[in-house]
Amino acid sequence: MISWVVRPDGGRPEGRSCAHVLDAASAPVPQSGVCQECVARGHGGGRLRLCLTCGHMGCCDSSPGAHATAHYESTGHPLIRSTESGEVWAWCYVDEVYLQPAGSA
Repeated sequence: MISWVVRPDGGRPEGRSCAHVLDAASAPVPQSGVCQECVARGHGGGRLRLCLTCGHMGCCDSSPGAHATAHYESTGHPLIRSTESGEVWAWCYVDEVYLQPAGSA
């Protein structure tokens, strides 16, 4: 389990806060290891993002489907994290800030 905090600059020069960061305290089990929406359309899925509310796995915005963002837009689930190797960050759609693991520099 990863405990998240807002990145020092929040990914923005003026910095920001996140009202949802505590909601990410218990990471859900991924529903899948692939973007199911892409698979259904015959696509590879691209880089994957995990919804920290329900475990939905969706592809990133640079993928053709942008299914992680589409999932947020349809459900309102605010937090995702990258599942890519070497990437340890999360994003809050509502507050538009990056999150990092607590205790990381």
